[in-house]
Amino acid sequence: MTTPKKSARLLNSSLTAKFARINGKAHTWIYRRTGGRVGGNLRLGAGCRKPAPTLLLEHQGRKSGKTFVSPVVYIIDNRNVIIVASAGGRDENPQWFRNLRAHPDVHIQIGPDRRAVKAVVASADERARLWPRLVDAYADFDSYQANIEREIPVVILQPR
Repeated sequence: MTTPKKSARLLNSSLTAKFARINGKAHTWIYRRTGGRVGGNLRLGAGCRKPAPTLLLEHQGRKSGKTFVSPVVYIIDNRNVIIVASAGGRDENPQWFRNLRAHPDVHIQIGPDRRAVKAVVASADERARLWPRLVDAYADFDSYQANIEREIPVVILQPR
């Protein structure tokens, strides 16, 4: 069994980040080619017991200006789509979150449907209201939050 310190080192290693990028590209490729029929539900970690709905987030690089696509777990809240910048429990926010802060007008794809949205970081009250629903969708969010010092951001994707 790995110790928490060793586990954190592995999770925050450059090798893990590289694996996550490669996995994200493969996930995106399959999701797009199947209209979300394959890849539309995360089946890793807590997702093995209860698959979590997954969307594709198209965002612009804050430095490069290039378009990137990231698969992200989501929930629906009225007309908004809610995502979590968990980075799989790593110490730093994911690159896509930094990109959203610089360029909040993005696109998402849920199944075969693509739509324009504006990303807004949830206030403390909104986060408190949404967090239990997010954990219900993907239980690992709770353990990620318990094992890191940063508060995991919740992002509201509003229709534009």
